[in-house]
This record gives sequence, C-alpha cells and structure tokens, in this order.
Amino acid sequence: MRRCLAALVCLLALGPSIARAADAPTQPAYDDRGNLVDTPLAPTPEPKRLDERRATARLLAHPKVADWLGRYPPRPTTEATFDEDARTWTVKAWSGKAGQIALGTVDDASGHVTEAWTGPQVAWKMARGSDGAFGGKQINNPVVWLVFCGAFLLGLGDLRRPLSLRNLDLLALLSFSLSLWFFNRGDVFWAVPLVYPPFAYLIGRLAWIGIRGRRAPASRPLWPVWVLAAATVFLAGFRVGLNVQDSNVIDVGYAGVIGAHRIANGQAPYGHMPTQGDLKACGPADSEGEIRQRIQTNGRCEASNDRGDTYGPVAYAAYLPGFWSLGWTGKWDDLPAAHFTSIAFDLLCLVGLALVGLRFGGARLAATLAFAWVAYPFTQYASSSNTNDSVLPAFLIFGFLFLTAPWARGAFAAWAGWTKFAALVVAPLWLTYGSRGRPRRSWWTYAGGFVLATAVAFAVLLLEPDPLHAARVFAERTIGWQIGRESPFSLWDWRQYHAAGIPDLHLVQRLLQVALVVAALAAAFVPRVKSPLQLAALTGALIAGFEVVLTHWSWLYLPWFYPFAAIALVAAAPRSRPRREVEPIRDASSEQRALVPAG
Repeated sequence: MRRCLAALVCLLALGPSIARAADAPTQPAYDDRGNLVDTPLAPTPEPKRLDERRATARLLAHPKVADWLGRYPPRPTTEATFDEDARTWTVKAWSGKAGQIALGTVDDASGHVTEAWTGPQVAWKMARGSDGAFGGKQINNPVVWLVFCGAFLLGLGDLRRPLSLRNLDLLALLSFSLSLWFFNRGDVFWAVPLVYPPFAYLIGRLAWIGIRGRRAPASRPLWPVWVLAAATVFLAGFRVGLNVQDSNVIDVGYAGVIGAHRIANGQAPYGHMPTQGDLKACGPADSEGEIRQRIQTNGRCEASNDRGDTYGPVAYAAYLPGFWSLGWTGKWDDLPAAHFTSIAFDLLCLVGLALVGLRFGGARLAATLAFAWVAYPFTQYASSSNTNDSVLPAFLIFGFLFLTAPWARGAFAAWAGWTKFAALVVAPLWLTYGSRGRPRRSWWTYAGGFVLATAVAFAVLLLEPDPLHAARVFAERTIGWQIGRESPFSLWDWRQYHAAGIPDLHLVQRLLQVALVVAALAAAFVPRVKSPLQLAALTGALIAGFEVVLTHWSWLYLPWFYPFAAIALVAAAPRSRPRREVEPIRDASSEQRALVPAG
C-alpha cells in the first residue's frame, strides 16, 4: 500500500513535466516575422549499433553500388556520418577525378540500406525516380497515361489501314513514353538514349514534308466532327480537373510566380530571386535538413529558388495575371498563381490550334487539331507539372494563325523566343515566309513587329536603377548560365562518367549544333516559296532539332514542337492526290487554305 501511495505521489509530482513534454514542439516554431519563439526538447540519444566502418561496408556491398563502383578501380575513398535524429548513416564514395560516385543511407537499427544512389543520381535528385515528382501521381499512373495514349490513337489513327505511315507518325509521337517510364524508375542511362530515335524519325518526316510539301494520304475520316469536338471538350475538362486536384508545381512554375511578384513590385526578376545564402532563417528545415525559407533583402520571408531567373522576360510576365488574381504567400506552397497560368496557356494552345484549323481547313481540321492537343499525354504532363512549357507554343500557334500579317508573325515569334530561347531558331524561317511578291517590304514589316515586341518584353529591365547593369545581369543569369550548364539528361554531358565506360559525345553535340544553325538559315530560303503546311513542318523540325542538341533536356519540352508536328502529320490529307498538292502563299496578304491540298 505504501508503495502504491508513493508511486501516486511521484506521478502527481511529475504530471506537469510529462504534460509539458507531450506538448513540446518537435520542430522550431517561428512567428510571422521569422523570429524563433520555441524550440524542441532534445531527447536522450540512444547508443549507436553500427560504426562508420560497418555502415560503409553495408552500402558498398549493396548490389547496385557494388556494380557501379566496379567501374572505378581502385577502391574508392569513403566517408560515413551519423544522423542522431533519423538514426541513419549517410555514406559517400569518391573516385579520383571522377568526384563523388555513390551516395547511400543505412539504417542504424537494422543495418539495411534504405537508399542507394549512383552515377547521375548522386547530384541530381530528379534522376532518382521519385514517385510523382513531376506532375503528381495521377498523370504518372500507367492507367491514366494509357487512357490518353489510347484516346490519341483511337481519335487520330487511320483505323482502316493499321500499317499506314500516319499511324507510324502517331506511334513515334507516343514512343517518348517508353523513355519517360525508365526516367520515372530512375534509370537515366536507359531513359536518355531512348529519346533520340523518335526525334530522328520525326525530324526526318517533318523536314521531308517541309521541303517537298507532301505527306502520306489518309483514308476517309472515321469520326464525325461533332464526336471529335465532344471528346475535346470532355478531355479538356478532365485535364483541368487533373491539374486542380492532383498536380504539383516544380521549380519552373515557382520561378514564374516569383518573377511576376518582382515585376509587380518594380523589380526585374534577374538577380532578385530568393536565395538561402547567409540570410536569417524564417522556417523549419526540410527532410534533408535544409532551411529554404529565409528573410530576403526585401524583408519578406520567402522560400529560395536561386536559379529561377534563367528564362526570358516573357516567361515571368506571363504569370502576372495569375499573380494579380491569386497572389503569393512567399512560400513554395500550392502556388495557385502557377496553376492558373499553366491552365490558361494550356487552354490558349487548345483554342489557338482550333482557330488555325478553322482558318486553314474548316471545322474538321479545327476539331482534329484541338483534339490532338488535349489527347497527347505530354501536353498534360507539362500542365500537371505546372511549368511554363505551354507559353512558348501558345505564342507560336497564334503567330502561325496570323502568318499572313508579317508584323504579327514577327511579334509572336519574338514573344515566344523571349519566353524560351528555343523559339529564336525559327526567326529566320518566319522572316522570309510569304515574301515572293515584295520581299523587302514583308521583311521590314516582320522585323518591325519583332523589334517592337522585343522592346515590350525587355521593358522590365527599365524597372532597375541601372538598365545597362540589369542587361548584363540578364545575359549572365540566362544565356551565360545555360551555355555552361551541366546535366545528365542528354547524351552530350556524359563525359563526367567517361571513367565508368560511358562515351564522351561532346564533339558530336558541337557538330549537331552547327548543323542546326545551318539548317535554320537554309530553311529560310529552301524551298523559296512555302505553303503554311511546309512552314509548320519546318518549324516543328527546327524546334525539335534544337531540343536534340540541348545539354539539359526534359520530357516537359515536347509541347514546344508538338503543335507544328500535329499540323504537319496529324491533319488528314485526302487519298486522291491532285496534280499540285499544295497551293503556296504567293504574297503576304493572300488568304489560302494551304493546309488542304488544292483542287
């Protein structure tokens, strides 16, 4: 009895301490001004079950790590550190000039290897195959993806002739899915090479159509216009729902919102992105121990995005309507302004293609092109990732819509190019289009529209006290950084893995880049007179070629060239060929239905 009473007294005495321990925070707490107001209690550390030697041995014995390290004789240099909070060991391995070649995590209690990264996965988290890291889980769900692929083939394929060239074109457009599947599994050395065969095929097909003005004929359309239109409306609503309900905003979309905030507050985006640096923390650490939220020089608590200012000024101005409507908290949260912008430009591409089809081929072509956009899974992949990759094609689509007005064609080409520099590769091609009658007048009108649109785009630099300094910062943060960029997501920068037996194709990349410049200049004059069909095909071929020679490439970039591939490949041509397939536009003022063969 006395023992029970003593235990009860002790319990009552310790009660407040136990309550305070239960209510104690598990992470540092901050007020609205970023001041630290509470800290977690430090638990009594448990003894470690492994030491550095045994933790290192566990990781090096892992089959994936052992296979990769076998490519780097002799034995690598290693280091292992223990995380008291997570009760895990982080093990790193280096090999001479190759640098760090392996990284892993070993659980101290069980001794199991919970993470093992090799090659590009060491430095690049996006190479690790994280589930839903790009676009969320739904668009990466195989069932959802295959539904888009099935709709694409069913709505656009030549079902009466399964072995037709048209169906091969559609399969080539969808075949990027295989490389994306390997990417989602974290297998970069399979994912990247599988990108180039469909690119080679599509560039060849588009170049052939652009030079010859011919494409494979299709059988009589299977679906009525109203069926394609209804399917387009349904899929468009489904896509918006996917974006709203299950998507994420990666660093690209976050950078757009930050840039819009800077412009709206009288600053150019360049050199004013939120950074981590030595700034005061105003938020908790993330899962990897980094504190991204810092008090920036503008006095706001903002999450960092150090390299967010690598795009053209239009890429940030495009987010202004979303920012003005929905604002930004300063954090990398749901970012509704990014969702707004992504959905808006996705729908602009849809509407623009429908208008292009209506102008150059009537209701059937309008329904076909609109359906081609909403059914292609990679356009939704970009939308669900909430990137700016629909902004460039949106401007080019509307420039194509007004192609007989040289000033409008020049303005939209400039805005596309000052969104992402890839579009500048078609500037010479679009300059010489429709100039057979009075070329000098057409060229000057195009150049005037291009220059005026460029001035409007770069007006953001005038927000800075010294516009010349702002221009230098722009060049350094965008073109300068992109030229020297490293990335494992192309064949061209694998020289860093040369010691592991991976070939160095850097010289091949330089030769292809020179070939692209030559092709861009040649396409401006060959063929001398082009139809809209040929212009679309050559536009798609040049932008696809630009993607091929990039050091850093992503599946999110496919929408850049896709609308023009759809115009050239997907729009049906009748089986009976007239003597002259395509009527060229003879001057800039004529209205030709040149996507539909003459006769």
